[in-house]
Amino acid sequence: MEPSDHTTAIRLENVSVAYRVPHERIGTLKEYVIRWAQRRVKYEKFLALHNISLTINRGEIVGLIGHNGAGKSTLLKLVSRVLTPTSGRVWVCGKVAPLLELGAGFHPELTGRENIYLNGAILGYTRKEMDQKAERIIDFAELGEFIDAPIRTYSSGMWARLGFAVATDSKPDILILDEVMSVGDEAFQRKSEARMRSYFEMGATILLVSHNMDLIEKLCTRAVWLDHGVIKSAGSPQETIRGYLGVQLA
Repeated sequence: MEPSDHTTAIRLENVSVAYRVPHERIGTLKEYVIRWAQRRVKYEKFLALHNISLTINRGEIVGLIGHNGAGKSTLLKLVSRVLTPTSGRVWVCGKVAPLLELGAGFHPELTGRENIYLNGAILGYTRKEMDQKAERIIDFAELGEFIDAPIRTYSSGMWARLGFAVATDSKPDILILDEVMSVGDEAFQRKSEARMRSYFEMGATILLVSHNMDLIEKLCTRAVWLDHGVIKSAGSPQETIRGYLGVQLA
């Protein structure tokens, strides 16, 4: 039965995600095809998430912390509908804007301005709507005259700034951020944080993955520590971070 209350934004109930990975390292596609045809490819099951249950309420900023491979990005992909769980159920209430990889939909031969319109079309905006949004996006990205240069000429920071500006121009119900709050210089990071706070104040729910514990503590209302696919602890950012760092330093 789906959540009926109006306070729940995201709910995961007994969710697991399993991947099949080859038992041995296979160097080339050709070798894999030959082994597969000969039925010599042996797999083992890897549980990226194991029996996770989690409820996130509307208007929360929840930080996900944990070592690389702990299951943080997998959880974000479930909420973003990029993945479906192997078992369990996921409910998401509202419009989701996932920033799993900034600028993932950009075409390198098009200019920054052209990519803004391209991404707007992908997201379902009309040309007229994009005419109204484009200048806001350009101003926020701070790219100046580079906005009319092909983005293959951009630095990784410029690429990421434009991606962040495009993805966060309109307030979503749920915003998913995977290690994207460190884009640009310090001034741009402060501006990005201010935009996140403004969305939070307008009632948006934000799910944030970061290895920057200071950022998690400063921005988040709650933190969830994932370890080898299970929730180790969840609570105040200060207490959760203290437990995580205690284990890392032990």
